[in-house]
Amino acid sequence: MCSALKSYVAGLANRTVLVIGDVILDEYISGRVMRMSREAPVPVLELESKRYIAGGAANPAANIVSLGARAIQVGIVGEDAPGEQLRQILADQGIDASGIISRADRPTTVKTRILAQMGLRFPQQVTRIDTLTRRPIDEETEMLVVDFASGQLANVNAVLLSHYHGGLLTPALVGRIRDLCAACAVLLAADVQGDFDAFSQLDVVKCNADNAQRYLNRDLATDEDFSEAALQLHDHLGIRRATIITRGADGATLAANGDTAHCPAPIVSDVFDTVGAGDTAIATLTLALAAGLDEREAVTLANYASGIVVRYFGNYTPTPAELIRSIDGDL
Repeated sequence: MCSALKSYVAGLANRTVLVIGDVILDEYISGRVMRMSREAPVPVLELESKRYIAGGAANPAANIVSLGARAIQVGIVGEDAPGEQLRQILADQGIDASGIISRADRPTTVKTRILAQMGLRFPQQVTRIDTLTRRPIDEETEMLVVDFASGQLANVNAVLLSHYHGGLLTPALVGRIRDLCAACAVLLAADVQGDFDAFSQLDVVKCNADNAQRYLNRDLATDEDFSEAALQLHDHLGIRRATIITRGADGATLAANGDTAHCPAPIVSDVFDTVGAGDTAIATLTLALAAGLDEREAVTLANYASGIVVRYFGNYTPTPAELIRSIDGDL
């Protein structure tokens, strides 16, 4: 199977995916620990660097571009400096940001992480400050998103919904996008992150083990537990093609065509950060299905891609060459 998977990597390129979701500006402020504060039992950091990354729904888009395909980003930002900065970062990454909508009544979502450099390979996160609103979008904004998406569907291979609880992917909007994709026979995938009922009757949904356990209100431990859970979610939501529960180092469980399969993860000995692994998984999975891979092949390829990301601190987007090396076991 490894030889076949490697041959599929090149086929991920030259696809176009419309990514709709909650875009975030990730701010990393790093400082070196110098002493403990006399004002409170906290370390005093001397500023060393500030770094800005497009996160949230922009991270799957960045993964799509890194794998050689084209991503068109749809999201909401405020009429503010962080919104302009996020647009520029998207453009610099080669992401088509023409679907980004600015609204004066909402702030751009910013997640500010304070990192302490203490001589380790990677700095340690001290705290995080989020600037955001979770207020659902209004009808006017919803129609702007629908109109833009409608104009793009003739030229895309798939639509990916990336949900970060930022108010964009309301049940009403998801329903409208679902109807548009069904009418145009365009693959529709979603990373649901907990709000399962809003994402019914899609082609593909992915969630992690924690979200599946909370939604089903039971513990999941064995392969059999996850198989039953994946089938239950698949049937309950009326998913048309595949339901995937990701399980970290234990791989992923897939429900499709009335059956289940366990897709193991590659062995990774040096895991530093799991941030962004789920975004990489859904991006790779969506591209792979759009390129014609079957469900098990697509999930397995996504596992290899995610296994690259956890070796790095923060969001990381693997390249086709790295994905091939990972399949070969050379990373």
